[in-house]
Amino acid sequence: HVDHPRYFAFIPAPNNPIGAYADALAAGMNIFVGTWMVGAGATQVERVAIDWLRQLLGMPETAGGLFVSGGSVANLVALTAARQHQLGDDFSRGVVYFSDQTHSCIERALRLLGFRKEQLRVLPADEQFRLPIAALRAQIDADRASGWQPFCIVANAGTTNTGAVDPLPELVELCRREGLWLHADGAYGASMILTDEGRRLLQGISAVDSLAIDPHKSFYQPMAAGCTLVRVFEHLRDAFRILPPYLQDKEHGLLGVDLCDYGVELSRGFRALKLWMSLKVFGLEAFRQAMEHNLHLARYAESLLRERSNWQIVSPATLGIVAFRYAPPDLPEAQTDALNRALVDAMLTDGFALVSSTILRGRVTLRMCPLNPRATEADVEETIKRLDQFARTLAQS
Repeated sequence: HVDHPRYFAFIPAPNNPIGAYADALAAGMNIFVGTWMVGAGATQVERVAIDWLRQLLGMPETAGGLFVSGGSVANLVALTAARQHQLGDDFSRGVVYFSDQTHSCIERALRLLGFRKEQLRVLPADEQFRLPIAALRAQIDADRASGWQPFCIVANAGTTNTGAVDPLPELVELCRREGLWLHADGAYGASMILTDEGRRLLQGISAVDSLAIDPHKSFYQPMAAGCTLVRVFEHLRDAFRILPPYLQDKEHGLLGVDLCDYGVELSRGFRALKLWMSLKVFGLEAFRQAMEHNLHLARYAESLLRERSNWQIVSPATLGIVAFRYAPPDLPEAQTDALNRALVDAMLTDGFALVSSTILRGRVTLRMCPLNPRATEADVEETIKRLDQFARTLAQS
């Protein structure tokens, strides 16, 4: 269960009781947040919650956004705005750039937007699993020389695999110089700007052109709650607004914002209420402390693994994710991969905690993401202990 304290797999989704209560209220009242005409109060709450996120991220006052279902739609909405602003109606020669550590929803969004595979430039990540600036510059130059039209770079602000953050300040500078749109996928990591580690790693995020962030991940909200923020709010309206005759009444002298004009949905629920109520009740400091606790648990897991023999840290704890593998020196790589895959099954069968695997540098790698604020050091200790016991047993079999 994604809300269990020892669910360390994938990206956990712990919630909070106030958020759950807010969702019940919103569902019970059946609140519609598509137009100002019939949802003015809820629209204003959503705009306030979005503005809190804008301020948290340091984005300018021109920025704005809206709540969506999650990171997949948040990225889709942002990339739609990027395509429309940068390319207009003819995007047949447009090219977008991202690393091989980028979430699969980016490629899916670009496919939905009509981009062909040859318009996507997936660059191998560097040793820190980040987008390599030198290779990126060279690829942009080569594409321009070949008649392509570079228009967008997708940066990672906390990858699912390792928590890696692409070099945002350098990417901002590159995009300004080249006239490109910089989108940041911060669905998992952007909220961590509340923490000391997050502020250090996420420098430059305030200057991106668009951003995806998921409060139902590291802001501990019930599913589903994603957000798109755009540096110039009206870019969303330019990309999405269509006014059919049956909606003409919403235009008559009303001064509010119709959020249906800024995204893909006309029928919109009151997703913002849970974040708004949670912050009102708990305050921002409570969320900061919870995030700091989770980052500490990831670093603690790394330290415990380093103390044990045959465990290799593939990627140090970054924004609450640590990647590692059991790798006895005398075991062939293929068998080591099989052993690490078997470890996931062993933990699943055991039932105490859940970890997940991925592929990093061509090898099967385990990862832990202790995102639940109710998780403890004892939970992490026992999980590492069981992993080690299972690994030794499997290595001898």
